[in-house]
Amino acid sequence: MPFADELLGHPALRALETSLREAGLEHSPALGAIDADVLSPLSLRERTDLIRDAILADVPGDFAVLSRLVHVATEAPTPPSGWGVWPLTEAVTSRALASDPDTHLPEALALQAALTPGLTAEWGIRGLLRHDLHRALGIIQTWTAHPDEHVRRLASEGTRAYLPWGVRVPQIIAEPESTLPILHALYRDPSEYVRRSVANHLNDIARHRPDLVTETTAAWLADPDENTAWLVKHALRTLIKKGNPEALAQLGFAPAAAEVSALELSTERVPAGGTIGFSATVTNTGSSATKLAIDYVIHFQKANGTLAPKTFKLVTRTLAPGERIRVAKEHSFRPITTRRYHPGAHAVALQVNGVAFEQAVFELDAD
Repeated sequence: MPFADELLGHPALRALETSLREAGLEHSPALGAIDADVLSPLSLRERTDLIRDAILADVPGDFAVLSRLVHVATEAPTPPSGWGVWPLTEAVTSRALASDPDTHLPEALALQAALTPGLTAEWGIRGLLRHDLHRALGIIQTWTAHPDEHVRRLASEGTRAYLPWGVRVPQIIAEPESTLPILHALYRDPSEYVRRSVANHLNDIARHRPDLVTETTAAWLADPDENTAWLVKHALRTLIKKGNPEALAQLGFAPAAAEVSALELSTERVPAGGTIGFSATVTNTGSSATKLAIDYVIHFQKANGTLAPKTFKLVTRTLAPGERIRVAKEHSFRPITTRRYHPGAHAVALQVNGVAFEQAVFELDAD
């Protein structure tokens, strides 16, 4: 992932200012006062908020004033594009909510749809969803038939429960069925860009409502096209890792008659930043060929001394009756930004078609 200065840096800011000036903004002292030194210490979110506030300061007045300016900009031969679009979408939402949100909701959403081809308005629409979810969803539903794939994707991506970098919309989490009409309209979309968003959206719902997700994917598999199998597999990825029986069955992983030998570890003590290797043999003990999803689970030590499991993909293989496969893997404890490792007892186990087998315990040393 690029750093903030590579996303919303000084060039992106100047490009946005130029676009607004070409649309009719005569003076932009607030935007002009933001230079590279001002942006340098700020996070991406802080940069977005700063530039949003500068836009609102440079475009005083009510929502209609900003709306006219943005409309002209989006209709220009070179409309706003790049990471400067994000704070502009936030400015539209902020001004609408500060003015008369009930009146301005349709126009604010229309502006978001017009801006999204330049980058995405997925973060900008979140405040509008928080204000009036069901009314907003009714408008967003119409985007599923839009000729631009970016707008169709916005319908799915912008309404995700756990949109990365997006503010939470608690009502979407509480009412996951509210966004299903959008997904039903888009799961057979001709654009892979859109279909991937649909799968990620369903995967978000799986955190709290696996039953709703598997009911939805079962319906889609009953009326598939050439892309449905991939979409469903991607949507069910978290449930597969968790060993959800219905999700496994939909992907062809029936309860397996399998035997797993004791795990062999490369070491029982891993130095900080080191690697643990493990291997085992998996045998199909049934009387028919079996499709096996073989994963491994690391039980990580937490700060409070308990263990927290995380599942990782290993291999998918179909074994004939009596056939066996030797699996081996190395797992690194090299420091990463998304996980903090705590010293102490850890464990690793294989998981076959959702069923976990015997753990092997090892120690992770402190730095």
